[in-house]
Amino acid sequence: MAGARRSAADRLLDVLGAFEPGHPSLTLTGIARRAGLPLPTAHRLVAALTAWGALERDDAGRYHVGLRLWEVAALAPRGVALRQAALPFLEDLYEATHENVHLAVRDGFDAVYTERLSGRSAVRVRSQVGARWPLHATGVGLVLLAYGPAELQERYCREVLAAFTPFTPFTVTDPEALRRALAEVRRGGAAVSDRQITPDALSVAAPVRGPRGDVVAAVSVVVPRSGAPTRSLIPAVRLAGRGISRALGWRPGGPRGGASA
Repeated sequence: MAGARRSAADRLLDVLGAFEPGHPSLTLTGIARRAGLPLPTAHRLVAALTAWGALERDDAGRYHVGLRLWEVAALAPRGVALRQAALPFLEDLYEATHENVHLAVRDGFDAVYTERLSGRSAVRVRSQVGARWPLHATGVGLVLLAYGPAELQERYCREVLAAFTPFTPFTVTDPEALRRALAEVRRGGAAVSDRQITPDALSVAAPVRGPRGDVVAAVSVVVPRSGAPTRSLIPAVRLAGRGISRALGWRPGGPRGGASA
C-alpha cells in the first residue's frame, strides 16, 4: 500500500498538516483521522512531537501547535523578519485608512497572509494571519502572480482556473481575463480586486521588493466597495510597498528595481 511506503518524516508532516486555521485544536483521534494514520501510529508520532515542543497538550486533552515550532518558523526570511520590516509601514497605511491592511507572500498557487491590521469599524473580511487564498481572487495574490514567472501564470490558468468555483459572480474564472488583469498590474504597479471574495469589499495591493529587486511580498488595503476611493488608495498602497521594499534593502534603479515598485 502507498501508506506503508511513506517514511517516518512523511507521517510526521502529515500530523503537523492536520492543523489548519479551521482546525487549530485537535484530539488525538482527530489528528489520526485528518492525517490518515492508524491511531497507534498517530499516538506515537504525537508523543514525539509533543516531547520536542512542536505540539502542546491542554488540560482537556486536545493538542495545539507548540511554541517550539513557532520559534523555528520565526527564522524563515519571509516570516518574522519580513513582518518586522513591514510593520511600521503597515501601521502608517492603517492610520491613513482605518481599514484592513494585509501583508502576504506567495506559496505555490496561494497567497499566505503573514500580517493583518484592522479596526472594529473596518469592513469585515475573511482573511486571517496564516490563511491561504487563491492568488487570482485577492489583491495581494494578483500582485504576487503578476510578478511571478510566466510559467507559473500559465500553469495557474490551466490547473487552478479550470476547476475553480467562484466565490462571487465577480470572481475571475476566465484565463484571458486573468492574463489581461495581470498585464495591467505590471503596467500600473498595483492591483485592484473588486468583489472577488465578498460582494461588499474591494482590495488595492502593491508589490514589495527584496534587495535584488524581485517581488517577495505584497501589501494591500481592503475597503468597502461602495464609494471606495480607489484613485487615492493606489498611491498610498504603492507608497507603503516602496517603504517596506527600502527597509528590506531595495533601492530604486538597482537590479530589477523598476519605477513601479
